[in-house]
Amino acid sequence: MEYASQSLGALAVAIPGATKLFRQYDLDFCCGGKQTLQRAADKKMLDIAELSQQLDRLASKPSEAKDWSQSPYSEMISHILQRYHQRHREQLPELILLAQKVERVHAAKLTCPHGLAERLTIIYQDLEQHMMKEERILFPMIEQGMGTQAGGPINVMEMEHDQAGQDVEKIKQITNNLTPPAEACNTWRALYSSTEEFITDLMEHIHLENNILFPRALANK
Repeated sequence: MEYASQSLGALAVAIPGATKLFRQYDLDFCCGGKQTLQRAADKKMLDIAELSQQLDRLASKPSEAKDWSQSPYSEMISHILQRYHQRHREQLPELILLAQKVERVHAAKLTCPHGLAERLTIIYQDLEQHMMKEERILFPMIEQGMGTQAGGPINVMEMEHDQAGQDVEKIKQITNNLTPPAEACNTWRALYSSTEEFITDLMEHIHLENNILFPRALANK
């Protein structure tokens, strides 16, 4: 199959395991999911042939992954609420506390992630408002079969997803791409590991909405 001209979002939907591969190569398949694989690879100076081969291998493997493109809206939204909204509300307060501790204890070190707690707090505040709007306005509209009328709210949600993606990039800059320095203590390492887990969850969350739920709702499928 020819992959280069297909969008990252479409490939992420069609090929189980593609999202993990894209994360490995730092390819934005959620907020930047409309760009083609070729364009994304060119930006990162990646070998498109090697990427295509890896996608071929993934596509040939049997998968038990859930096909959300065929699931009822109520089931998909329930999954998003329980797997991602609830989880983010658990993750972020703990990450903020860990970041505050690391910044306080290691403030004198050049490698200290100064500003990480502040950035995580901003993400938490913005994400909480974002999730509330989905829970109170957008998701009920979709479940009631009003998805074709939800273009405005969906556009707002996608713009806020883009902002979340920009905040994630700032976190990577602050933390040297979440790589703990040699002198990092256990708390510091736990902070980076847990932050990486949060970012993975967030990207999967945005992927489900941007690439599957929202297009389906707008097309009334």
